[in-house]
Amino acid sequence: MKIAFVFPGQGSQYQGMGRTMHDGFEASRRVFDQASLGLGRDVRRMCWELPNEQLAETINAQPAILAVSIACLAPLLEAGVRPSVVAGLSLGEYSALVASGSLGLADAMRLVSLRARLMQDAVPKGEGAMAAVIGLSRSQVLTACADGARYGTVEPANYNAPDQIVISGHTRAVKAAAEAARRAGARKVVPLAVSAPFHCSLLRAVEREFACALDQVNIVEPHTPVIANVSAGPVDRPEKIRRALIDQISSPVMWSDSVTFMSTALGCKTFVEVGPGRVLCRFVNRIDPEARTLSVDGPDSLAQCLDELAGLGLAGTQEEE
Repeated sequence: MKIAFVFPGQGSQYQGMGRTMHDGFEASRRVFDQASLGLGRDVRRMCWELPNEQLAETINAQPAILAVSIACLAPLLEAGVRPSVVAGLSLGEYSALVASGSLGLADAMRLVSLRARLMQDAVPKGEGAMAAVIGLSRSQVLTACADGARYGTVEPANYNAPDQIVISGHTRAVKAAAEAARRAGARKVVPLAVSAPFHCSLLRAVEREFACALDQVNIVEPHTPVIANVSAGPVDRPEKIRRALIDQISSPVMWSDSVTFMSTALGCKTFVEVGPGRVLCRFVNRIDPEARTLSVDGPDSLAQCLDELAGLGLAGTQEEE
């Protein structure tokens, strides 16, 4: 039986995240030390002292979530659990690459910090927006986006689950597409509290600067398969990983397809969300109702996860199994 580790993206942050792992495990404390050194900022202070409003800012949330995710990963690995495959939603792809051995934590922290700044500053404040459309098919969402496009750019940004698709673009265009989605029968359309229209073509202008930074970073072949957001398939060579990370900035996140690939093509029926929150567990359950979902967000959830994995015979699972 195979196991997937999945890593959350922006939006999963909360004040105090990672503290119990830090206090309970030396391996997690080392991660916080390495992450702070790589970032040049005290990640502990970011996670534990910043008010939620500040922590939610892209420039803070993205590196903080990355650090906490790897801090949650460290004691899981020390316990002998090894994934068959890894993946992460948007920002979480960097956590997945660190977990796979393809990217060092310090380099990942620096890249994510730059990525956050570029994404946050790509579009003037107030001119971009995102909204989650719940209860429509992909074709219906595309039709709604086409309706809103008379006011500017609006595109699918995240295929989170079969019944949840996030749209992104110019504020007026997103509002028009949201209204079109409601008319088409969407159960709900939820505006997202974000600082920029992520994963749409409006961010294409920042790709060159990010590509230059990526060229300075050492990326190696992963020891565990990594599923890329842009293709919902594995990336195994450094040049493919670099290209996927560049394209990810302005391309939709194919999360539903990624989970389906891991479940169907790779035979993973156990998914462990490693990092703050349980957003991905909920998505996985909607994508594959037969999948088992576990999470590691603190010592209690780690103990529960290890107990359940041991009962399944998955504790100590190696990548090649």
